[in-house]
Amino acid sequence: MEKIIIIVGPTAVGKTSLSVKLAKELQGEIISGDSMQVYKEMSIGTAKVKEEEKEGIPHHLVDCYSFDEEYNVKIFQEKAREEIKKMHEKGILPIICGGTGLYIKSMLYDYQFEDQKQDESFMRYLQSRSNDELWGLLNIIDPKSCETIHHNNRQRVVRALCMAHEGKKKSSIIEEQEHKPIYDAYIIGLTMDRDRLYERINKRVDIMMEEGLFEEIDHLQKQKENVWELQSFQGIGYKEWKDYFLHNESKEFCVEKIKKNSRNFAKRQYTWFNNQMDVHWYDVENQDFQQKLMEDVKKWLNRQ
Repeated sequence: MEKIIIIVGPTAVGKTSLSVKLAKELQGEIISGDSMQVYKEMSIGTAKVKEEEKEGIPHHLVDCYSFDEEYNVKIFQEKAREEIKKMHEKGILPIICGGTGLYIKSMLYDYQFEDQKQDESFMRYLQSRSNDELWGLLNIIDPKSCETIHHNNRQRVVRALCMAHEGKKKSSIIEEQEHKPIYDAYIIGLTMDRDRLYERINKRVDIMMEEGLFEEIDHLQKQKENVWELQSFQGIGYKEWKDYFLHNESKEFCVEKIKKNSRNFAKRQYTWFNNQMDVHWYDVENQDFQQKLMEDVKKWLNRQ
């Protein structure tokens, strides 16, 4: 199987800088496994890699779509596999750097996504229901899917309901697939003391505000009607501003909400990756972690 490196871990732990270091050392290029950095107009709230941070290393699946275009796990799977194929043909090592667990898993394993027909009347019915009502409906129709979907992830709940409506439950489709990896992947997980990680996350949000996060969102929400319904505006750092622009909350409240949601997301990321993948964890606070990591990766690369 073709070899790839995957770097996972919570936000603000240092994945970007490590990915660049590995790419320079191992003649690699980087594929973003992030669901938000693809949007050209959304840079600050997505903590998008800056040009100077790339250090000349090509980055793929960054700045590819406008914020009002559709981008989902199926598109990511297709595009990421295309990039991996091109890199292997050129003798380049693909390094996938990301935080979106489902995206990484869809690329690594033999997931197959079925095309869905759109039943407009059913979609209108779903759009008129609250998150709690949709979750309750899915719990009746396909309770097994509820085990892997967060009840506030409206997009995924709606997708599962549409699949069931078309006659094939999401859980049944997943059970029919073997879920075998299609690449030989070395999965690097970065970790650190939780309290210090949360301090980093809080500081990162403060820096985003200094860099112009509010101005970025203010500009975008003027460009498009119903901007809060776009998939791109469901990401942490963006969705929290809705109440401010509806004059329901203060700017300070929204900033604190971003920090809280980011910390909670970091907790969920640890749990998800521990349960879903064979991750080699490295504590970034250990002085020799990069040396140890590099030794491990080189051993793996030399293994037939």
